[in-house]
Amino acid sequence: MKVVNSLKTAKKREKNCQVVRRRGRVFVINKKNPRFKARQG
Repeated sequence: MKVVNSLKTAKKREKNCQVVRRRGRVFVINKKNPRFKARQG
């Protein structure tokens, strides 16, 4: 999982990426290709 300042570029990397809020943090998850996971901050 990558920790990045902005999730805008992380979201654009593949079409299956979704932005999700969990426990006050913002995540990018991708069920089809889990190597695109990212977290903000």
